[in-house]
Amino acid sequence: MPSMDTVDLTNCDREPIHIPGSIQPHGCLVACDAAGAIILQHSANAPEMLAVAADINGRRLEEVIGGEAAHALRNALATSDDPARPALRHALQLSSGKRFDISIHRLETKVILEFEPAAAESDQPLEVARVLISRIRNTTNLDRLVENAARLVYAMLGYDRVMVYRFEQDGSGKVVSEYKRRDLESFKGQYFPASDIPRQARTLYVRNTIRVVSDAGNPRVPIEPELDETGEALDLSFAHLRSVSPVHCEYLRNMGVAASMSISIISEGELWGLIACHHYSPKVLSMSQRVAAETFGEFFSLHLSALRQRQVMETASSARRSLDLFLQAASHHADIGVLVRNSLGDFGHMLPCDGVGLWLDGVWSAEGAAPPADLIGELADQVGQVAAGRVWSTFELSRDLPQSRVSPEDVCGVVAVPLSQRPRDYLFFFRREVVQTLNWAGNPEKSYETGPLGERLTPRRSFAIWKEMVHHQAQPWTDGDREIAEAIRAVLVEVVLHHNELLADERGKADVRQRMLNEELNHRVKNILSIIKALIGHSVDSGVSLKEYIDSLKGRIQALAFAHDQVVRGGDGGVLSDLLEAELKPYGEGTRSIALKGPRIWLDSRAFSVMALVLHEMSTNAAKYGSLSVDGGQLDIGWSRLQNGDCELIWTESGGPPASPPTRTGFGSVLISRSVPYELEGEARVDYPGEGVKARFLIPSKHIHRDEEPPGSEPESSVGAAPKADIPSRLSEIELLLVEDQMLIAADVEAMLAHHGISKVTTTPSVADAFRRLKDFTPDVAILDVNLGSGTSLPIAEELIRRGVPFVFATGYSDKSIIPASFSAPVVRKPYEATALIGAVTRVLGDRA
Repeated sequence: MPSMDTVDLTNCDREPIHIPGSIQPHGCLVACDAAGAIILQHSANAPEMLAVAADINGRRLEEVIGGEAAHALRNALATSDDPARPALRHALQLSSGKRFDISIHRLETKVILEFEPAAAESDQPLEVARVLISRIRNTTNLDRLVENAARLVYAMLGYDRVMVYRFEQDGSGKVVSEYKRRDLESFKGQYFPASDIPRQARTLYVRNTIRVVSDAGNPRVPIEPELDETGEALDLSFAHLRSVSPVHCEYLRNMGVAASMSISIISEGELWGLIACHHYSPKVLSMSQRVAAETFGEFFSLHLSALRQRQVMETASSARRSLDLFLQAASHHADIGVLVRNSLGDFGHMLPCDGVGLWLDGVWSAEGAAPPADLIGELADQVGQVAAGRVWSTFELSRDLPQSRVSPEDVCGVVAVPLSQRPRDYLFFFRREVVQTLNWAGNPEKSYETGPLGERLTPRRSFAIWKEMVHHQAQPWTDGDREIAEAIRAVLVEVVLHHNELLADERGKADVRQRMLNEELNHRVKNILSIIKALIGHSVDSGVSLKEYIDSLKGRIQALAFAHDQVVRGGDGGVLSDLLEAELKPYGEGTRSIALKGPRIWLDSRAFSVMALVLHEMSTNAAKYGSLSVDGGQLDIGWSRLQNGDCELIWTESGGPPASPPTRTGFGSVLISRSVPYELEGEARVDYPGEGVKARFLIPSKHIHRDEEPPGSEPESSVGAAPKADIPSRLSEIELLLVEDQMLIAADVEAMLAHHGISKVTTTPSVADAFRRLKDFTPDVAILDVNLGSGTSLPIAEELIRRGVPFVFATGYSDKSIIPASFSAPVVRKPYEATALIGAVTRVLGDRA
């Protein structure tokens, strides 16, 4: 362990807390070989606690604990292949006559057994967990779920304080819920610095979801020997008894805390937060209590993930409703500038911020926190130089735009939404400096001690250090914030670029889409919550282990959440086969058979969203009433491209109950029959022959990408365009012209090309400079960024066509209408992806060859 004489953020993060060489004293530990036969290491208190002779290393396990106990533990070990899920045996009697609660797991070449005196309480952990789960499973509000969790864990475990602690993007944490002893100060709503939970501790929180500190006085029982015969310390990453870092223990003592416990909250594979418990005297948690807490934590994490998904959908729905209302207002408004200025408050509610402002035609309007008006024109110019016509964001303006004169005291975070492809007009969202709104977690009048490891370990001092580190920073923008900003940009660009009479035609459709979206949101949320409730409420076979029950429940809910996520995150479309697999994954268990067959087809955003809804309804109906509702049922789905480019999908069910038309037409039936014809101008037909449901859906070719493949895939038309051994072999001889006005982007592209053997690259940032270069040479191929700030690269494309030089267009815009139909060159999407870019270059070279 590194020296702790001087404690700072660096050596806290380096401390090897997974190999402390010691354990906590409320139990003992024995480490055996991989077979669980020979004892190799043990904690110093093991002989006394197990009532055996002192020197047990080198002896067989059955000699120490008895043959029956050793046999039972090896059988338990055979059922557990995940060290994060150790096998458990409660009140197992050893040859000494003593009874212990025992945990056993294998990690690499060692089998680790942890012995704790058998708990006196008779509560069954699964029953306790079920009671707690029943209290929250019908909770549909995220804030109420978090509040209830603190109260229930307080009642279950008896700690003096229980907090739900949520991590922010920078690693700091906020206490969002608390239940405590009445005489204690409250930490609710207050922040703790990221450094108070070092990086390696967060890693262990994900791997081992329960962590107990029974005594912050940090009594430690050494492992004997500390190093094995290979010179390695015993890895205790998954050991409950693992001793605690002296740094962490001193931190707890400086807060007056004598014991603690935490339950990790894992959402979508990431550490979302902790259920953190404090006690002001030493406290040992029994194994049965830990199992109940772990089970509750697993369900809480799953339920929280589901509610977060619902919240994302509701946020997106709210933003879409507001944008649809704005579109309706814009369709009959004479002055769009006045409308946007009058709507600033509405835009501010769509995206969490401290202020919002509009810079349009040199006129500034703002609400809330914003920079001085005389600096806005300068800020817009600076953003235009780095944003390349896209939505741009920063949470540290002074770092990302160092030349800006905007004071951090005014704003630190900015999202700039361009209103056109030219860097001139912007809708700005602002956030203030984060330290202006922070509260330190603790009573400012309370005295906190400084221990031998330094002042850094007092909570107040650690907060002060962190507050200095986050100076001049705002709360970072999330992916959800940026998605909403992109949606706002799309709507505003449409409003600015289109005439009022065209928007009037869209008003009626917007109303229909709004109603459909509202009904679909309500319908899908009820469906998903009903399915989750059914999964949880399903009776459990007495022979099913706790681990199997949790793993099965977790897998099903995660599959449903992933399918649900396709609608929310399919912004630019997606692959049809991926959507089908996501929607049907929850039903692929048992003897039911699902067959998918068809080519890779990339649908645009509208078709992807519509088909996600239709396929979800078809899948749900098949699982309720059709071939997926019984064992032995068969579902065959095939899709293909017709000669005219349309996509035809055939859905065939067999082996299920006899099919019959629905007796009533609900929202789901309307969605299936009308969405594709109305939204996509395609076809939808569902028949009900006795052997099973048959359906046909036709997606028009205009909703299918042809001239551009998604990032990371090879264009269909490039297959066979040129002999594979031919073009790559002469890439090093090719002269390539790159037209790109952003220096850093151009440098990245040059590196990509060089990595694939194209080293002769001439880079130019503008039309005028490109024509100067073309006076002296003719390239073999060119890559043209469509938008060059104040103009486009179309004049260069015309010159290259005249010379017979093939080229590839690049654009960061999803709308490619800026490129005239007369240009048949492939289009790749920015930001550049190496496979798609090189594939497009080799394709046009092959076409010329």
